[in-house]
Amino acid sequence: MRTATLPGGHRPPAARYSNEAQDDRMRPAIVDAAAERVTMSAVGKFETTPETRRRMSRQRSRDTGTEISLRKALHAQGHRFRVHRRPVKGLRREADIVFGPARVAVFVDGCFWHGCPEHATWPKNNAAFWRAKIEANQRRDADTDRQLTEAGWLSIRVWEHEDTETAATRISEHVRKRRSTCRA
Repeated sequence: MRTATLPGGHRPPAARYSNEAQDDRMRPAIVDAAAERVTMSAVGKFETTPETRRRMSRQRSRDTGTEISLRKALHAQGHRFRVHRRPVKGLRREADIVFGPARVAVFVDGCFWHGCPEHATWPKNNAAFWRAKIEANQRRDADTDRQLTEAGWLSIRVWEHEDTETAATRISEHVRKRRSTCRA
């Protein structure tokens, strides 16, 4: 079977699957992801300045200052955990901090990117694009929480503006409680 390649030698997502049954099973996720992109790109071309483009490209998606200080606080409380892992196999979502045996997944959410109810601001430039982007992030966060709950996990969300010591204490209480119920 010959497949088309994209620039750089990459193959399109649908061409990665050689097994027909696997291809049929995976296709809805690809279609859904493509539909989300279509919704986002349907907003149209947007204007931006080189300074804005440079600033936005530097935004970290992992190992942010809040995330690192939260990990340090949890470690100081005696906790050991995994970082940037998928809590549930087959779920294409990665938690920032994972306590495997306790089944607790922690997500550190940025106020802008996840639409914090206290600090979120809606940009005036390219407003339709950003509203669609942030609302899609919120829908994905809710879906992630639902799927983790169905799999027996506890999902904890920490906003970047929260005090890290307070957040670490809250997480620690949940982890200790779930560990004690697992052993009982």
